[in-house]
Amino acid sequence: KKSTKRVPTFGKLLRTSKIKLDNKLKNKQFKQQSVARKYRKEQKKLREAIRSTIARKPFPLEEPKKKVGGKWEEEEEEDALPLDMMDEDDLQLMEDLAQKASFLTRDLSSDEPVHVKKRKHESVIEKYEKVPRRMQTEPEKELIHLLPIKDKGGIIPQTMEKPVLNVAEGEEEETEEMEEAEDFNPEPVPVLSPEEMAAQRRQKLQERKIHIAALASAILSEPDNNIKKLKELRAMLMEQDPNVAVIVRKLVMVSLMEIFKDIAPSYKIRPLTEAEKATKVKKETQKLREFEEGLVSQYKFYLENLEQTIKDWKQRKLKKSNVISLKAYKGLAEIAVKCLCELLVALPHFNFHNNIIVLIVPLMNDTSKMISQLCCEAVKNLFKQDKLGYASLGVVKVISGLVKGRNYNVRPEVLKVFLHLRIKEVELQKDAEDVAPKKKFMTYREKRKNLSRMQRKWKKAEERLERELLEAEASESKEKKLKLHTETLNIVFVTYFRILKRAQKSPLLPAVLEGLARFAHLINVEFFDDLVVVLHSLIASGSLSYRESLHCVLSAFHILSGQGDVLNIDPMKFYTHLYKTLFSLHAGGANEDIEIVLECLNVMFAKRRKKVSLQRALAFLKRLSTLALHVLPNSSIGILATNRVLMQTFRKMDLLLDNESQGSGVYLPELDEPEHCNAQNTALWELHLLKRHYHPTVQKFASHLIAGAPTEGSGALPLDLSQRTAAELFEAYSMRGMTFNPPVEPVTPRRKDTFSRTDSFIDDELNKQLQQHISETAAHQPLDFAKHLKEFSLS
Repeated sequence: KKSTKRVPTFGKLLRTSKIKLDNKLKNKQFKQQSVARKYRKEQKKLREAIRSTIARKPFPLEEPKKKVGGKWEEEEEEDALPLDMMDEDDLQLMEDLAQKASFLTRDLSSDEPVHVKKRKHESVIEKYEKVPRRMQTEPEKELIHLLPIKDKGGIIPQTMEKPVLNVAEGEEEETEEMEEAEDFNPEPVPVLSPEEMAAQRRQKLQERKIHIAALASAILSEPDNNIKKLKELRAMLMEQDPNVAVIVRKLVMVSLMEIFKDIAPSYKIRPLTEAEKATKVKKETQKLREFEEGLVSQYKFYLENLEQTIKDWKQRKLKKSNVISLKAYKGLAEIAVKCLCELLVALPHFNFHNNIIVLIVPLMNDTSKMISQLCCEAVKNLFKQDKLGYASLGVVKVISGLVKGRNYNVRPEVLKVFLHLRIKEVELQKDAEDVAPKKKFMTYREKRKNLSRMQRKWKKAEERLERELLEAEASESKEKKLKLHTETLNIVFVTYFRILKRAQKSPLLPAVLEGLARFAHLINVEFFDDLVVVLHSLIASGSLSYRESLHCVLSAFHILSGQGDVLNIDPMKFYTHLYKTLFSLHAGGANEDIEIVLECLNVMFAKRRKKVSLQRALAFLKRLSTLALHVLPNSSIGILATNRVLMQTFRKMDLLLDNESQGSGVYLPELDEPEHCNAQNTALWELHLLKRHYHPTVQKFASHLIAGAPTEGSGALPLDLSQRTAAELFEAYSMRGMTFNPPVEPVTPRRKDTFSRTDSFIDDELNKQLQQHISETAAHQPLDFAKHLKEFSLS
């Protein structure tokens, strides 16, 4: 058939590029080669098929006889039957069958007919049964394959038999070795003395320490290249030598903890996706990936080992192959808990931090006081250093679930850790105008309308600079931080409200009230009315201790001093309760509650000064001055500092520095109502007693208040006292160390006045009388006490 493809013209060839022509030529040659290769393959397959067909063709067992002159050659055989004894028909049949291969190759022992067809679905078992058996009389010889030989016919494989050693000689050698082993009796292990055992133990322990130090230093020097040595170091956690197992495992735990703290990156390592694994990267990137993958893997196994150690100790379970006693497991568990606490605080950003939280939080409620304190301190430190709020939110969620799951049967310390949360502000409900998104940057139309061309240019550069600064700073946005803090505080309040509602007699109530006092200014306004009613009912019930009632008062005033200003709630009952219970404080007990009292007074008077009457302020000033007489020095200083604030905040407080009464009535100190006790008709005589106090700082404050608490002049306080709050002064002059701050000068004991025999007076007459009196008293005359009675009876 004639090809219809047109031959390109010369002009077209000229216009075609050289590269295109070369590509066309290469494609043409490739097609030709592929066609030729395909043809050769087909020919090769055909030849192989013909060869296999020839090989499978059945050959007769005997060669057919040659026909000579129209007759078959007859071979004389001794055992052949004479043909004259056979019929002609039988002879003809035998001759015809002899020409067929099936007749010659047929198994004569078979009973099946000659022309029976093969079964299409012959079973495998029947085929296997038809295979003839042969006994393996000789062992198969092992062959060694040599290099093949290639000739015209193809490749000829070459093999040789593997030389076999003489079995008899080998058996003889084995028997000799067995006899020698039987003749050799191992020497008994020498019994070591206690000193030798201690020396051997010290030597083993020193070797393990050197090995641990070598591995740790190698990992810290080059973490990228020696990350595999972490596995070797972690394997030492399974030390099996019973003499040094406990100490070695403790050392390895602490060493691995310090190593992970040093080499862990400041970001979370995520697993690679399949697409990222398939892509080719640089050697440095691949090396970094291998390091991160190995680090995360070993860190995970390490945490699992610590977890298993703690679980085994909690369940009092020992493994069969364990070489450590149950008593020693407690020390291992304590070290494991310490390591987890360190990692919780040091690596809050790294992988598996939530898993560590889930392990640590239940241990805060552990029966062991030491482990509980360790976990609580770790959580407190985490709260203090958590600036963003991610870690705090995770811990608060787990604690809330623990309290609810244990049906509020947990230690109060578990809830007291909430007091260390770094939450100062949250998202509050705003009006619709405030919620509407504000435009950060001006639109293009506003710029064209309000700004000139040069101003628009400067504005654009300024906005670009702001974006670059935000990217360089890489700090979390304030909105995101507020959102996290809000979610955290909501969970805290849900836990508090559940306990207030369902478990008011629980030992957790003091911690709840303290927490409400700490975060009351951040509570939603919707809960204010109900919460104030609950707090007052708790105080009125009388089942609370003095400290708990102070927390109730503090919570109520925190609520009312913040957003609660808009509510119409009268806190007079809380003022009355505090005024009535102030004299519960004295120097005979610990003055730890004074700090809460000072905080309550600050919220009640300093922050609500516009809503406090003068009569109430005068009554509290008088009672606080009386209280300062019978408390410890640091408490007196805090109370006098509060009195100073009251005198400077409210006018006409100097009425109490005057002896004259300012109204009708008499001061009633036993009355529990501050509004009706007539405090304006008394005076602060307690200040004159405090002016002669043994503590120098109390003397300074008393003199300052007597002068009217001036801010400048001779009666003013020094700056180190005037610039501190009452709570700070209470802590600064604390007597926890059983010492005074500053030291109090010792008072010399008073001696009775004695007169010497010499002249003691300048006046001569007085001196003579004195001498005469001394001489008269020197003579011991008997005293007669009934002398005057006798004189009276005689008269």
